[in-house]
Amino acid sequence: MNKRICDYGFAIGHMEKGPLNKITDVPGVTVGHCTVDTDRSKTGVTVILPCADNPFARKLTAAAYVHNGFGKTQGIPQIQELGTLETPIALTNTLNIGKVHDAMVGYMLNRCAREGVRCTSINPVVGECNDSILNDIALRAVEEGHVLEAIAHACRDFEEGDVGAGKGTVCFGLKGGIGSASRRVPVGGRSYTLGVLVQSNFGATETFTLCGQPIGPALQARITPSDLDRGSIMMIIATDLPVSDRQLGRIIRRAGVGLSRCGSFMGHGSGDIMLGFTTANRIESAPETGTQTIEILQESLLGAAFTACAEATEEAILNSLAMAHTVQGFDGTVKYSLTDVYLNTLGK
Repeated sequence: MNKRICDYGFAIGHMEKGPLNKITDVPGVTVGHCTVDTDRSKTGVTVILPCADNPFARKLTAAAYVHNGFGKTQGIPQIQELGTLETPIALTNTLNIGKVHDAMVGYMLNRCAREGVRCTSINPVVGECNDSILNDIALRAVEEGHVLEAIAHACRDFEEGDVGAGKGTVCFGLKGGIGSASRRVPVGGRSYTLGVLVQSNFGATETFTLCGQPIGPALQARITPSDLDRGSIMMIIATDLPVSDRQLGRIIRRAGVGLSRCGSFMGHGSGDIMLGFTTANRIESAPETGTQTIEILQESLLGAAFTACAEATEEAILNSLAMAHTVQGFDGTVKYSLTDVYLNTLGK
């Protein structure tokens, strides 16, 4: 069984981690996967549920930032316009975006009907990475049942690595996947949580950096390297900090710091997307008074959240690599795990 990056003695940053060191350390957040693993299909779907209750009835304050737009994510414009999230967030491969979007519409309509919530418009959020190096992506293998299975299996202590939407992804020429991390955020005498989940599928091998160590050049002789900084990464940030959507936008942009610390330059062909939500400051669909009072932090107190986002993103990316297994793709291409080609050799 693979271990997480900290289990090899690597320490990322200095802030305190949450109990699981995952995005699900934020109360109410759960994550589920469904993996499609056949001779030709190496793909799947991962769903982040932001709360236990219906997010359409009580929307979550949210933000989105497109660092580099070579991606096909759906649902970003409404988040940017209204600052709210009203569905779970699903991740999959590039050519399955439409099918997963449709499945999410069906899931939300059925849930709203069961709960007596009127719903005539819905904005599912679906992110993607192109996993065609290992996955026969034209088969579009992810179906509605896979999405519903991922939702049904959502839990706090979820798997990482080559599972769900991370089954076929490649990162720095190595096997990428799903990774997560979290940090405790002290603000004004109180402690909050910020967590990150990534779907990693980016990076040139030569620039790969592990906790400040440029190990990419040494890895090039051991694997078939990626010579271009292209691909994609989805970065999902969750927190329980009482912030506005504008403040949340400031926080999630710091995920780019963690991305850069791993050696990415966000190249031309890379889709680097950051989506964030807070479980504080829920927005009622139809407040009786026509107004709603929310509590937000003073702007000068956001510094710890900036650091937490950067640290958790860096560690989540490294966990996606450490927890992935070596995978052989549909055409015989093999992408080796960081554990097999480097981490297991430490101290030998």
